[in-house]
Parts: sequence; C-alpha cells; structure tokens
Amino acid sequence: METKSEKIEALTSSECGIEFTLSIMGGKWKPLILWFLAKKGVKRYGEIRKFIPTVTNKMLSQQLKELTNDKLIYRKDYKVIPPKVEYSITEKGKTLMPMLDFMCSWGYEYKSQSK
Repeated sequence: METKSEKIEALTSSECGIEFTLSIMGGKWKPLILWFLAKKGVKRYGEIRKFIPTVTNKMLSQQLKELTNDKLIYRKDYKVIPPKVEYSITEKGKTLMPMLDFMCSWGYEYKSQSK
C-alpha cells in the first residue's frame, strides 16, 4: 500500500496542488494581506494600505476582491455615510497561516544572512 508521501511524490505538476494554491493566494500582495489580517485582526482598507505602502490603490482593491471571492477573507460593508468597510480573515484563510508564518520566518532569516 502506498504511503501519503509516496502518493505525493508521484503527482504531476498540475496534480500536486502548488499551482492551484498559487493561483488562489499567490502574487506579491495576497500573502501579505492574509498574514496582516490573521495577525492584526479586523482592519479597514486604509490600515491595510498603510501596512503595504508600495501597493497601488487599484492593485490593493483588486487583491482584496479576489481574496473575498475565494473566501479567504471576509468583507463587511456597513450601510453608513461615509462608507465603512472592514476586512477579516476567514477560517479557510487561517488554514494558510502555517505556510505564511514559515514564509515570513524564512524570508527574515534569508534576508538577514544575505547582508
């Protein structure tokens, strides 16, 4: 009987799940948005924008919309004037945290060793 490890090693590139995972949460900004919301809780658009100052408004809006559509974050729209919108990570989004924490630690260590 094949073990889980042996089954994974036998997968093709399209079967292994990395490609699919990257299509959902890959890119430059999505992992940062997810990590920030998981660590800091419910945040408004401006707070996310301050955390990632190099992202454009258009790109941030697009990434937030895609993460919402993929059910990795939740968008709460208050029916008030002026408009108020808050974002939070969903339970599905939280399942990515071990990977995001590892990426954060690895990047921090690698960057400090490269100096």
